[in-house]
Amino acid sequence: MARALSAAVLFFGLIASGSAQQPKLSDDMVKIGVLSEMSGVYADISGVGMVEAVKMAAEDFGGSVLGRPIEIVSADHQSKPDIASSIARRWWDVEKVDVITDIVGSANTLAVMAIGAERQRIVLATNAASAEVANSRCTPYVVQYRSDTYAIASSTARGILAQGGDSWFIIGADYTFGRTLAKDISDIVTSSGGKVVGSTFHPLGTTDYSSYILAAQNSGAKVIAFANAGTDFINSMKAAQEFGLGVSGKQRITGLLVFVSDVNAVGLENMKGLVLAADFYWDMDEKSRSFSERYFKRLGKMPTLTHAGTYSAVTNYLKAVQATGTDDADAVMKHLRASTFDDLFARNGRLRPDGLMVHDIFLFQVKSPEESKRPWDFYKHIGTVPADEAYRPLSASTCKLVPR
Repeated sequence: MARALSAAVLFFGLIASGSAQQPKLSDDMVKIGVLSEMSGVYADISGVGMVEAVKMAAEDFGGSVLGRPIEIVSADHQSKPDIASSIARRWWDVEKVDVITDIVGSANTLAVMAIGAERQRIVLATNAASAEVANSRCTPYVVQYRSDTYAIASSTARGILAQGGDSWFIIGADYTFGRTLAKDISDIVTSSGGKVVGSTFHPLGTTDYSSYILAAQNSGAKVIAFANAGTDFINSMKAAQEFGLGVSGKQRITGLLVFVSDVNAVGLENMKGLVLAADFYWDMDEKSRSFSERYFKRLGKMPTLTHAGTYSAVTNYLKAVQATGTDDADAVMKHLRASTFDDLFARNGRLRPDGLMVHDIFLFQVKSPEESKRPWDFYKHIGTVPADEAYRPLSASTCKLVPR
């Protein structure tokens, strides 16, 4: 009887032990929400291409994690924070989404972040540049995976100031991203011995840039910096061309958030010589080319830095789920914070306590039509800014998660 009882205890103990070691996935799957803008100002750097990038990450991971399927859902937030918030609540509360990514537009990201903090759900902010995401508005459940406005401004200013561009005029988008980027570039230019002689801000999605371009021309600044993105940047560059901005050679133009899709839309003739900072370029090396050529076969165009960054972020999120045996947000975030990242997008990457994934940033110059040898051959690499130099020092962060 005693032997039978001991055997039974051992048997049920093994069952309990085995059960405790089973993977713990909510709803028996990992569900990823891609919250994008499908047809507006930022469709080229978000949209259908972003959904495909996430699909590629899931497929390359084998379509499952811990023996359970990876499911992807997507929606269009129309660049409206109230719509983004409504979708996020439904996904987390009703559809049991585990993680939301993309969320192009800083205001949209900030709105979704707040809900994620309440629900204790992870946000992979791969398409918001505002430094507030991982600074004053940080939460324990956000990863800002791309360069922020401080890093963009710092890296761009570094390259142009070294070439004698010591007086600046800024044309920015009148919302969180544009205002933050303009402030960051102003602070960095001024602290480096240069000066910002003026700035002007346009509504998101405006079609008339004439007054802004004329103000820049009349400013006498050596550098005209555009603190906007997507269609806004493309249209402002076309307007700059129409008004002959920079033609005299006394003024030069730079974009503070330039995507390869922008150069494709505006053309090399009108962009040649422009110096820019970026996290990623499709033709950097074999790792970036391999991913980009597969992406091109699916969509007929090369990925932007946000598409590549989201692929990388989702891949590393899935690796964290695999390593921890769970999709529990706290466990996954703990693993991510202890990890380093080195792939097609993140070079020398690591996740800081404030939620900012710092990594090397590259300086490029747009080629002339004569220098370009094939389609999408747009950039030449002119420098690298190491992660430790590009980003705001952690000691200067206002994020409440940073140890003091």
